Amino acid sequence: MEPGKQLSTKIDASVPTAARMYDHYLGGKDNYAADRAACEELDKVVPSTRALALNNRRFLQRVVRTLAEDHGIRQFLDHGSGLPTQDNVHQVAQRIDPESRVVYVDNDPMVIVHGRALLDQNDRTAVIHADLRDTDTIFSHPDTQRLIDFSQPVAVLFNSVFHCIPDSETDGPPAVVSRVTERLAPGSYVLMCQLVSEDPEVRGFVTDFMDKATQGHWGRVRQEKDVAGLFEGMDILAPGLVEVSTWRPDSEVTARQLTQEWIEFGGVARLC
Repeated sequence: MEPGKQLSTKIDASVPTAARMYDHYLGGKDNYAADRAACEELDKVVPSTRALALNNRRFLQRVVRTLAEDHGIRQFLDHGSGLPTQDNVHQVAQRIDPESRVVYVDNDPMVIVHGRALLDQNDRTAVIHADLRDTDTIFSHPDTQRLIDFSQPVAVLFNSVFHCIPDSETDGPPAVVSRVTERLAPGSYVLMCQLVSEDPEVRGFVTDFMDKATQGHWGRVRQEKDVAGLFEGMDILAPGLVEVSTWRPDSEVTARQLTQEWIEFGGVARLC
């Protein structure tokens, strides 16, 4: 996308957004009838989506806790963060070290409104309004500059967002990952996962459905090999690239993804 492009601040309740649909699946209240209706239609073909969303959120929390607790990461840059919910990135990280700093990035104006209200009293956390593909704007934003020291290791999060952007030589997932990682210090970490399916009918239906429902604000459901390509040249942490409910589960009774029509697939890597 064009660097620095001005994003709309208007909230259109009649058009579903991925952030508000995700909020509905997580049991949140910051969504509209159009979002709930879209979820109901999606569930007819991929009924495991609510469980998938919950498992993805738990994966994010485990990753943040692991990076903060075991690897000493104290700064996080969360691309496409979505609406605030329980145990956000800053809450998990700041329980381990209150000095941890977090910058959330999202292009949905509703996320910005609710996020800034929630974080008003937390001066080590910020929410900025930007498209996750606009790396220059994100990295140069005053709040990013205030909170993130890019000479030190950073955890960059692309959690369940790449399916929201289309393929493009300049703005597709590989290009975004390249632009971001080249600016990071050695010892930084990258979380990446997205919706994938090995069933071409599921990929086609969901991609077409979400593209129409969100009026073009969607990319595509990809395959595991596409996600694996994003990690090329990186040191992937154990257990590797997996369906995310199996990434370092807290216990043997942790909720797992039981159906496979589509899954969240990805992992975490360290930059050498």
